Amino acid sequence: MEQRRSEVWLVLGVSLGQSAVYSVVSLIAKLTAAGPLNQQASRMNTSLAPERPWLDLTYQLLRIIFALVPVLLAMHFLNRDPGGARGLLGLDRPRRFDFLGGTALAAAIGLPGLGLYYVGRELGFNTTVVPAGLPDVWWAVPVLILAAAQNAVLEEVIVVGYLVTRLRELAWSVPAVVVASALLRGSYHLYQGFGAFVGNAVMGVVFALVYLRYRRIGPLIVAHTLLDVVAFVGYAVLADHLRWLQ
Repeated sequence: MEQRRSEVWLVLGVSLGQSAVYSVVSLIAKLTAAGPLNQQASRMNTSLAPERPWLDLTYQLLRIIFALVPVLLAMHFLNRDPGGARGLLGLDRPRRFDFLGGTALAAAIGLPGLGLYYVGRELGFNTTVVPAGLPDVWWAVPVLILAAAQNAVLEEVIVVGYLVTRLRELAWSVPAVVVASALLRGSYHLYQGFGAFVGNAVMGVVFALVYLRYRRIGPLIVAHTLLDVVAFVGYAVLADHLRWLQ
């Protein structure tokens, strides 16, 4: 039992638990900076070598690839105990339910989430989120789509599939597991502000309950990918035309 607890802390420590700590520090930095929260920006998917597009592309792809290593680590641990990680997480084979359910989830969460972001920013609880800061190059949209898929796989495997499975094995109650997963999801979004924490925590409750009901993270990955693709690519394409996004 103690070994399993240590494993959970280590997996989180090299993945989204680490992100949560940095996110808290980032929020503290923003709250103690000059100017209100809603006049500060949280930038995502930024250029890493603006003057050298091919080097920038290389950095972007490497960042996406290495961000998935904790997923392989979590799957490795699940394969060792109890075994059959893909089946355990519902990743054994794609099903129509994964795509249809994921699309429905994205639609149900997307518009309320956008509304919560807008209201939170207007009330001063959120920063201005800039989801895409890549230069105008041919590979920008494909990289943004890959980044969306990477975020989805990383978060849903670690925060839902792995964490929920391990906490249930540690005899945590279902409500405690759902709350822990949701709070972790909200915490690593705190760099965007308090509204982002609330919105993502609510999303975390929904996603954890869906996984506990169907034992498949496929719909969650599909939903998360769609939400991020719309946010990343939509911002890159429409930001100049929809000034309220900025």
